[in-house]
Amino acid sequence: MNFKYILGYLISAPLLPLLYLQGKKLRRSIPKLPYAEGDSGVFLAEDQSSDQPLKILAIGESTIAGIGVETHEEGFAGTLGKELSILFQRDVHWKVYARGGYAVQQITQQIIPKITESNADILIIGIGGNDAFKLSSPEKWRQDVTHLIDSLRTKFPNTTIMFCNMPPIKEFPAFTSLMKFVIGNRVEILGEELDILVKNYKNVYYQNEKIVLDEWMQKLNKKASDFFSDGVHPSKLTYQEWAKEMAVGIKKINFSG
Repeated sequence: MNFKYILGYLISAPLLPLLYLQGKKLRRSIPKLPYAEGDSGVFLAEDQSSDQPLKILAIGESTIAGIGVETHEEGFAGTLGKELSILFQRDVHWKVYARGGYAVQQITQQIIPKITESNADILIIGIGGNDAFKLSSPEKWRQDVTHLIDSLRTKFPNTTIMFCNMPPIKEFPAFTSLMKFVIGNRVEILGEELDILVKNYKNVYYQNEKIVLDEWMQKLNKKASDFFSDGVHPSKLTYQEWAKEMAVGIKKINFSG
């Protein structure tokens, strides 16, 4: 039983009708951005340490789908492929399977069956935002993520699975204070549950470091609005910085491909 979830629910329950109205207003005000183009690509290493390329599949919701940038090559998946090619000195083949608006259950049911590859070296999973938006309970989240992992394990028995950081919902400029409180706290709870869950599996990991925009703002000398394309989805700058940090996280788990 997650006491943080129960306490948050008791506090926020009377405010849920207002949260619903704010959510409807937000959806009307945010422009519908297209998906990024070019869902697969290759990065060639300058100094190869192996003749075997790394094969990466990026699976998930709108951030993995590249909403907010024109092409995947300049978004998360393409930048991650480039960074891993540099870190491991190997050619990298990457491909995206993602859909905006999908929660974990939909990803398992609608996306995983469409994966045509029979092998991969690492699966990058980006989830959490839509489950938080839908106010999924920790119990449902655990069940859905367990089904997702089991489904992936059926297709890829020995492949490394790496879950991305939870989205920094409390930083979203388009969100009201109430939305940041309720949904932002919910996504942090889901992240904590995921951190516990992956420890039950071999070769399954979660990048549990919180994305803190203040750190990126200082590091890159940028303002907060530079990190969002529409107040919710990442900008090209965010996708690329996030992918660089994710590549370092993959290196830290002693991934060798």
